[in-house]
Amino acid sequence: MSLNFPPLEQSAPDFTTPDQNGNNVTLNALKGKNVVLYFYPKAMTPGCTVQACGIRDTRSEYEALNTVVLGISPDAPSRLQKFIDKYDLNFDLLSDEDHSIAEQYGVWGLKKFMGKEFMGIQRVTFIIDASRESSGM
Repeated sequence: MSLNFPPLEQSAPDFTTPDQNGNNVTLNALKGKNVVLYFYPKAMTPGCTVQACGIRDTRSEYEALNTVVLGISPDAPSRLQKFIDKYDLNFDLLSDEDHSIAEQYGVWGLKKFMGKEFMGIQRVTFIIDASRESSGM
């Protein structure tokens, strides 16, 4: 697996994409807040559910650090809303159906599961500081 992340010294790639309600979210509109942007393969799968529920349960800690958490996957907004409703998630999920944002962040790549290879989102988290400089993953 060879992923091509944006350089740490480069500003985080901006994007605009719909959230679970179909409302557009733009990264640069969140300037002044830290952002945890985590990419996950598919809503309502076991690993993604554990990850999302862990974030849900620690939201106050993120808020205390002036930090917004955004999950992003290739799921349609309607599926994201079902995921939020089913697990009482308290943060926004973003839809990247054409995986263009995943490609910008270098997390769209070859995956292997049960002997099969396919293209998909790798589970990667980026910490983006309030000035919009990428701080790491």
